[in-house]
Amino acid sequence: MTNPRDLRVSDAEREHVVGVLQKAIGRGLLTLDEFTERTDTALAAKTRGQLNAVLLDLPGVTHDSRAVSEPGSPEVFGERTELTSRMSSVRRKGEWVVPPRLVVRSHMGSTDLDFRDAKIPHAVVDVELDVTAGSVRIVVPEGSTVNAHGIEISAGSLKDRVGFGEGGRPHFVVHGAVRMGSVEIKRKKCSRF
Repeated sequence: MTNPRDLRVSDAEREHVVGVLQKAIGRGLLTLDEFTERTDTALAAKTRGQLNAVLLDLPGVTHDSRAVSEPGSPEVFGERTELTSRMSSVRRKGEWVVPPRLVVRSHMGSTDLDFRDAKIPHAVVDVELDVTAGSVRIVVPEGSTVNAHGIEISAGSLKDRVGFGEGGRPHFVVHGAVRMGSVEIKRKKCSRF
């Protein structure tokens, strides 16, 4: 009989564990460096044993394999939003609720994310980019910090007007691939007074 630790894991299970890690950083159980390292390990995990190893020393957080056994269940995808623009525009501005994880797919399109007046109940917002011949503009509120070191640019441009920072709330982790596209990250005061 196969040991349950040796069973292979799905992308949905990996994403669920990343969400659990985001909750742990929000509760002060992990530093940003630990979060980044454990997220990388979780995303590369092939077996349940490898995946669960990133959660073992965190009190009160567990990865229950039953929570992700059915693809599309709210536990798996409820905290992740995917925004796609193909030869079109996507815009989020004003009062909108930000999930812990945003995936931005822009293929010959544009995405404009303005977080100044958004409701952000998480300490960390993970923004994954998949941009091909498109543009992404991100406006973060005062007091927030950004880590954009995980963006890989190929024949494109990155204008990071915020610069690297840690410890702000919320903290934005922006990563992913930009091919023949552009990303601009800047900070502005809240638009409502």
